[in-house]
Amino acid sequence: MNNARKSEAALLEQYRVALENVKSQPVIASEMIEFNYNNDKISEGEQLLTKTREAYDFKKQEDDETTEASTAFKTEKEQLDVLYRKHRKKAKVVFRKEPETLKKLGIIGATPKAYTNWIETARRFYNNKEQDVLERLATFKITGEDLGLGRAQIQKIENSRANYLREVGESEDATKQKDAAFAVMEDWMRDFYAVANIALEDKPQLMEALGRKRKS
Repeated sequence: MNNARKSEAALLEQYRVALENVKSQPVIASEMIEFNYNNDKISEGEQLLTKTREAYDFKKQEDDETTEASTAFKTEKEQLDVLYRKHRKKAKVVFRKEPETLKKLGIIGATPKAYTNWIETARRFYNNKEQDVLERLATFKITGEDLGLGRAQIQKIENSRANYLREVGESEDATKQKDAAFAVMEDWMRDFYAVANIALEDKPQLMEALGRKRKS
């Protein structure tokens, strides 16, 4: 059927047209009935098409939700990144001669690139409760409120990431459901077209009404 060259949307439309015209075109309907493709048999194909369309639409919906969740996660992460960079830079100045404090705050060396290490480093910084450290940070305008904003933003990031990963999982499951539905539909349509080729052997031009190019 050379379906590999067609998009799933194109296949759905081809199948819809074929199942509509096999009923509405009298000559096609008459010829196909001779091979047991009566109303009940066509209804079977229509029901499969409905399920396939629903699975296709659901997959698209899940993809959209995954994209939205990804954007939300990246936005929350970027907000903390901006805040943390500013606070980290100031703290490095405050404690530039105190490597132990720098280590305690997790700000020695470069900022980690990997998400897990990055969020843990930021958490370590914003969760610090030592009064002396807090007072000295305050001298560079990193207040308790600022640290609280950092902790709150970490929570937002974790919530948005959990939502994003959940949507990824749901999208992957929707893909499996969609692929399974298409596999059943395509198998049914292979039989349909095989029979149509025989039924319309003397009228090949009518195959175009079923969404197939007639052979020259």
